[in-house]
Amino acid sequence: MHKLDSFVKMQVHQGTPYPVIVDCRRLLCPLPVIRVQDRVADLAPGTQVEAVCTDPGALLDIPAWCRINGHTVLRTDSRDGEYFVVMRVGRAYE
Repeated sequence: MHKLDSFVKMQVHQGTPYPVIVDCRRLLCPLPVIRVQDRVADLAPGTQVEAVCTDPGALLDIPAWCRINGHTVLRTDSRDGEYFVVMRVGRAYE
């Protein structure tokens, strides 16, 4: 079993048992935020997204981006040199 599978078993948009994973490993600021922003732009409100990063700054940068853009951070975590941000996509821009 992939280590992400055990971390992210939860209900998400349209009953999918796992969130959308955004791989931001080996990216430094501001690229993790940009990668998450690009992926979220195509997702429906309510979809859960998990960013997996190796830059510890992502634990501050992605939640700040979420607050500014109306998304909800559900949790953050760090383990084995990786940093995780799980968020719920907010309403689309009008």
